[in-house]
Amino acid sequence: MIHQTWTNAPTIRMVKCVHTDAKKYIVNRALTAGKEYPLKNETDEFYFVIDNTGKVGGYYKEYFQG
Repeated sequence: MIHQTWTNAPTIRMVKCVHTDAKKYIVNRALTAGKEYPLKNETDEFYFVIDNTGKVGGYYKEYFQG
């Protein structure tokens, strides 16, 4: 249940959102293109960042540069 402590975990690095053109999901409500977000965890396919809602969300790496 490590995901419950990600909000308080140290930031790994900042990643910049480069686009919110999602094919399947609505991403532009939680991410803003051009804004940097604190990266809390990372997998092969996803970044887990604190998004515009103030909570940790998992997003495909294709939305970010970092």
